[in-house]
Amino acid sequence: PTYLAAAQEPDGGFALFGLTGDGRDTFRVALPARGHAAAAHPTRPEAVAFARRPGSYALVLNCATGDTLHRLDAPEGREFNGHGAFSQDGDTLFTSEVVAETGEGRIGAWSRSGGYARQGEFSSGGIGPHEIRRMPGTAMLVVANGGIRTGPGDREKLNLATMAPNLSYLSPEGALLQKVALPKATHMASIRHLAITPDGLVAFAMQREGAVDAAPALLGLHRFGDAAVTRAMAPDDLHAAMQGYAGSVSFSADGAEVAISSPKGGRVQVFGADGAFHQEIRRADVCGLAANADGFILTDGLGTFAQVRDGVILHHRKVNRAWDNHIVAL
Repeated sequence: PTYLAAAQEPDGGFALFGLTGDGRDTFRVALPARGHAAAAHPTRPEAVAFARRPGSYALVLNCATGDTLHRLDAPEGREFNGHGAFSQDGDTLFTSEVVAETGEGRIGAWSRSGGYARQGEFSSGGIGPHEIRRMPGTAMLVVANGGIRTGPGDREKLNLATMAPNLSYLSPEGALLQKVALPKATHMASIRHLAITPDGLVAFAMQREGAVDAAPALLGLHRFGDAAVTRAMAPDDLHAAMQGYAGSVSFSADGAEVAISSPKGGRVQVFGADGAFHQEIRRADVCGLAANADGFILTDGLGTFAQVRDGVILHHRKVNRAWDNHIVAL
């Protein structure tokens, strides 16, 4: 397949699908609970699918056949947070986790050559980590620490007044190489999802807690080593229509554009890599975003897989299922 995406089916069950470039199914894997995202191995036809946070399972899949190779279970006192990434050599899987009782962020390490045995863990650099990525061409990891502490086993938010999101750049051994925090005035914009160009420009999507009528930018851009973050916003009326929520983020294949989606606002907004607003695409309950050769792929909760170029839908396929938040390119 070209993509992986989780969905809810008409009977209320959940499954993960392999998809071709035009949205046709290549395989279906039943999931024990709602799915979220996946991590693709850098060289093997293998990926790890993660439960929605707070999650207890992750499935290692053969992407050619759809066979489940391993099931990972969160260790005692830990919860998966929906995302993971492989090391540069592909032998270590890093998972985004929290300490269930405190919300402290942890990055779990699992040995692929050891049958995905747990090897240890280290600090994520903050509270409530969500997406984790490896920086292209390097061993360094970048983590979106959302800053939100939640209750054990649930999604209740316990620290909104004091939340402190950040981007943390880490060595594969867990050394903190750089931490980039948002200004205090925008500390309620939780950093959630990441996209990275081959030359290392990091885009991060945010979700505003509290009053959305005062929502700051929902898209940030940063390069490792820089002190400053570029915050990108559409014109005021279009920005307000996002309802303070960016669900996914993706660069275009050439890295010239970056898009964020809002299922709450029913739209995708596209920016240049410099943060300049380009255009928006309206689509009800849209969230999944990925690049293709011509522009972007969109998926929505109404079962649509759409190919978009320059704001125009070129092709779409609709199925009887509700696509979840993300579509992952392999």
